[in-house]
Amino acid sequence: MTDTDQHADSLHFSTDIKPLFRDLDRNSMVKVFDLWNHADVVAHQDAIVHALESGSMPCDGPWPAAQVATVKRWIAEGSRP
Repeated sequence: MTDTDQHADSLHFSTDIKPLFRDLDRNSMVKVFDLWNHADVVAHQDAIVHALESGSMPCDGPWPAAQVATVKRWIAEGSRP
């Protein structure tokens, strides 16, 4: 696999992470951080992952494990925009 192929398979905030957060999620958290803003999510990524893993976020029930794993993989890959 070439370096280009690896980047093509990488997760990106704009296409893979931001769409996971609904209007409801964003509006619930916007006073603390903006879930649709890459810089805010990167700055608060540890707290976001903790809240997702504990089930305290989103406000109406926990995400499936696969969605949480996607966020964690995105972070591990370098939190690309």
